[in-house]
Amino acid sequence: MLALTSAPALAQGAPDASMGAGGGFGASDNGRPALSRPSPDPALTVANVDKPLADNEAAFTADQLDYDTDKHIVTATGDVRMIRQGNRMRADKVVWNRDTDDVHAYGNVAIQNPQGDMTYAQDAELTDSMKDGVAQDMLLVLENGGRMAAKQGARKDGVYTLNHAAYTPCDVTTNAGCPKEPIWKITAAKVVYDPARHRVSYRDTRLTFLGLPIFWLPAFSHPDGSGAGGNSGLLVPDISYNSRNGLQVATPYYIQLAPNRDLTVTPYVFTAVAPMLSAEYRSLSEKGAWRIQAYATESSRTTITGDNGKRDPRGYIEANGTWQLSPTWTLTGSIRAVSDKTFLQRYDLNYDDTLRSVVKAERIDDDSYLSIAGWAFQTLVPKLPGSNLAQARQGQQPFALPAIDYRRRITDPWLNGTFTLQANSLALIRTDGQDTQRAFTSAQWEKWLLTGMGQLITFTAYGRADVYHSSDNGLTQTVIYQGQPGWQTRGIAAGAIDVRWPFAGAVWNGTQRITPRIQFAGSPKTRNMQIPNEDSRAVDLEDTNLFSLNRFPGYDRWEDGARVTYGVEYALDLPRFSLRSDIGQSYRFSNRASILPPGTGLSGRTSDIVGRATVRYGNFVSLTERFRLDKNSFAIRRNEIDATLGSANSYLEVGYLNLSRNIDPAIEDLRDHEEVRLGARLAIGKRWSLFGSTTLDLTKNEQTVTASQSQTLQDLEDGFDPVKSRVGLAYEDDCFEASVQWRRNYAAFGDARYGDSFQFRLAFKNLGR
Repeated sequence: MLALTSAPALAQGAPDASMGAGGGFGASDNGRPALSRPSPDPALTVANVDKPLADNEAAFTADQLDYDTDKHIVTATGDVRMIRQGNRMRADKVVWNRDTDDVHAYGNVAIQNPQGDMTYAQDAELTDSMKDGVAQDMLLVLENGGRMAAKQGARKDGVYTLNHAAYTPCDVTTNAGCPKEPIWKITAAKVVYDPARHRVSYRDTRLTFLGLPIFWLPAFSHPDGSGAGGNSGLLVPDISYNSRNGLQVATPYYIQLAPNRDLTVTPYVFTAVAPMLSAEYRSLSEKGAWRIQAYATESSRTTITGDNGKRDPRGYIEANGTWQLSPTWTLTGSIRAVSDKTFLQRYDLNYDDTLRSVVKAERIDDDSYLSIAGWAFQTLVPKLPGSNLAQARQGQQPFALPAIDYRRRITDPWLNGTFTLQANSLALIRTDGQDTQRAFTSAQWEKWLLTGMGQLITFTAYGRADVYHSSDNGLTQTVIYQGQPGWQTRGIAAGAIDVRWPFAGAVWNGTQRITPRIQFAGSPKTRNMQIPNEDSRAVDLEDTNLFSLNRFPGYDRWEDGARVTYGVEYALDLPRFSLRSDIGQSYRFSNRASILPPGTGLSGRTSDIVGRATVRYGNFVSLTERFRLDKNSFAIRRNEIDATLGSANSYLEVGYLNLSRNIDPAIEDLRDHEEVRLGARLAIGKRWSLFGSTTLDLTKNEQTVTASQSQTLQDLEDGFDPVKSRVGLAYEDDCFEASVQWRRNYAAFGDARYGDSFQFRLAFKNLGR
């Protein structure tokens, strides 16, 4: 049995007589080999050797050198250092038999191979190349930090074989340099370490954790921790519990098919439902990489009792990849599909409300961009009273095929400006909804001018020609989005002058910058309501689009008329402190009715006031607030706060969103909402941490939702409702991780009913695979 703790490790020098015969490097008081290494590390350099040696060359230094001419034996004593074929050695004494090519090293022996692994021993017999040999009371310290101690060890053809050995990747000394017992270790009758395969194998194995043996195996192997090599085997298991599926145990098995291809198969076993199987395949080539993952099981999709236990095949598949076909062409893809709306949430795989699939080819060079893409959407929104029925119906989800966008940038040879030409085409097809096809071409000219007084002036001119075709317009739920069926055409023209004038100066040992900004923009009356609206629905005035030529997102709606937009930016930079802020508003010269819905901040002649402020203090405080104030009452119509307080180890995160815009609830994309998000992590000492997060819905709405599958759910909009929460405790050191986590998701329907989930995780460094 090996000693796991040791007396203080030996420094370089003569062996201590108190160790007795056979005492090893860092040996314990009973003379057995220990896992601690010598301190300080032995010097392995050889003087006057500053370039690689040939295989038949050797270099060494010693305090004294003797040669027996009769027996052809070289004896070097006193801080002997030797280099041969990339291997380095240091010892108190070395005897080299030139007839047999045997090298015998004595006292404080340290040998380093070309990979950086270090072998410590008190006595070693080697070949003259130092590639092969045998050592007693041996300690092997791997380059990646793992270590093995053995009563006897040998290296042959680069492979180490250790007898009666122990292994650990953990620290075995305290910060003060005193030896300590590692938190876990593996002991075995035989250990084989193959650096070429980056694999450590055991026979008659015992794993000891916190001084207690926790399991025994006749054979076992794991990677050496370098991250290289083809290693197949079990990964860290996942253990959790929830009220839907009971206890869950997932045991992934990793298969290295080739250096660039692998497969991970994961069986899931539950105590309350049928098992599930998952597989993930990954591939890497010179052109790119791709992966595909799938889940499959058989279970009931409802919670109705007395349904005779009817089960249906259920599953999920996702695939994604990127290929660089040439220096300019790239192909990317992401495919996601699920058997039903509740599968992902039922098995805690994902909580998305929409699955998006896309295949896209892109060409990018210095002056042009081309994208050819196809999109598909699968909705996971439940069909419940009060929900967005347009989002809940799969027939309303479009296929975008094709979606083509081409842009080219051309230098203006007359006024030294820049032309940007664009051609765009989009076809949206729905199985039970409106079909829309669109194509347009546009040209934009821009010129930037810096005056002698420091003003930055931007001139912009824009023109576009559109053609649309749509059918089944009446199937669109929101009337203002429908447009007129059949063919529709439209021409757009716009121009703008934007002026910024920054003023900068020193203040409080720092600098400040004030930048007034004004923009004049105009566009003739444009056809809008006759055009179907597919991509310009979620319009809202923000600081990011205040000075945009078109404040509508997308292309289907265009803001016409003449307006002036004005604002100011402020920046302050002090030691460890910075402030960035901006505020602005716009005024429309025309009194013509706007197509912008009331509540968006843009419907009147004078817009609402929008702004942003960001404050940072070192790495300890970060606060960003975005706001919109009503132009008449100064009531807050939008308030968005993101704050982080603390360090990387202990911190508090706060997020708050309040959209109080009084928008017509019939406009499905602009509904008001209020929520708060909290997250925190508290470091307890150097190893422990407590963490948690929660999301609360503060939207006031007294609506009760009754699910069709025998569940009564309270709508998450009654003023104070939790959406999801989690709390956990974690431990992490240099070689071991453990955590326990509680989670609860309150939004549920069907068989994905809400409840408590508990997740347990144990990870031993280098174990797994």
